[in-house]
Amino acid sequence: MSAPDTSPAAAGPVLRSATLDDLDAVWSLETSVFGAEAWSRSMMREELVGDHRDYRVLVDGRGRVLGYAGMLALGAEADIQTIAVHPDVRGTGQGRRLIDALLDGAEARGVNEVFLEVRADNPVAQKLYESLGFEGIGTRPRYYQPEGVDAIVMRLAMGGRTRSGRAMEDQA
Repeated sequence: MSAPDTSPAAAGPVLRSATLDDLDAVWSLETSVFGAEAWSRSMMREELVGDHRDYRVLVDGRGRVLGYAGMLALGAEADIQTIAVHPDVRGTGQGRRLIDALLDGAEARGVNEVFLEVRADNPVAQKLYESLGFEGIGTRPRYYQPEGVDAIVMRLAMGGRTRSGRAMEDQA
């Protein structure tokens, strides 16, 4: 019987703060995931280095960026700007890890409410956000271009934050 592989490459992906050194990998993932809706490279660069931003990357043991997520936080409010997960790790809880990391950061900054937009035709993402305590509060018609897909605007009151399907009060 062989010993389990405990090399860094065999370990699960690691979350860390994004840096400008991640720009090429993040932008490559951005364009592969979002296609025609992808942000420009210069826009992504500004997001990574901009004031009041919190960007996280998910990196495998070989240093490959498997996902990223970003938030803009000003005062008591924050907005999740983007999230992308490589198809190889979708459905494994990595998107939840990224969002949880952003929400932890929001909590540390004293944020009371977090907002996001999600495509109306993406029920998987909607269910993830709902499981974290987000509620739909409105619709932005034809928000996602060029397809003209509506965006559902969602809000999370940090006091109602849910982790792994349980309210924070249940964890106390």
